[in-house]
Amino acid sequence: MLKLYDCSTAPSPRRARMFLAEKGIEWETIEVDLRVGAQMSPDFLAVNARATVPALVTDEGDVIGENIGIAAYVEALHPNPPLLGTTPLEKARVLEWDFRCTMDGLAAIAEVLRNSSPHMKGRALPGPRNLDQIPALPERGLKRLAWFFEDIEAHLATSEFIAGDHYSMADITMTVVFDFSKWIKAQPGPDHTALHAYMASMRARPSYNL
Repeated sequence: MLKLYDCSTAPSPRRARMFLAEKGIEWETIEVDLRVGAQMSPDFLAVNARATVPALVTDEGDVIGENIGIAAYVEALHPNPPLLGTTPLEKARVLEWDFRCTMDGLAAIAEVLRNSSPHMKGRALPGPRNLDQIPALPERGLKRLAWFFEDIEAHLATSEFIAGDHYSMADITMTVVFDFSKWIKAQPGPDHTALHAYMASMRARPSYNL
């Protein structure tokens, strides 16, 4: 059985949980409590030297430590339902939009949180190395996120899903972006009607509650 090193309170491993659930796959969860620094323990560093979750351990004992790698591995073994596209163009669109949601959404929120939270002083980036916070970055992160939500609102005015005509990895990432934005009190306003309607449909999926 697949083993997933997880943290139930963190947004990044939630993407892996949702992907596995959408595939209908069973897995074993090993909780890594980031709130107490468990990712820096020798035991976990022996699994993933980058000190980040998620980390997926395959049946053969190999470790995959990034969401996109986990998705590619699982999709190759379990192609249905397809979450990374089926045609060459669909595959390109899913990766394109997943990247945009990751970089313009998740990264913008992390930029705010990691550079403003007193609890993350000296931990401005994830991983085994410490970095000081940069006080100017939270303002930039909030602007980036607002622009991203504007772009997504315009996109969803003509599309049911983030990438193409079917639910995909990009929708998983967008769902996590929307919920993660609560952490910095920067959720879209009521004028983002298409985005709110989209999120209502996402919340109806069983994987949403993972």
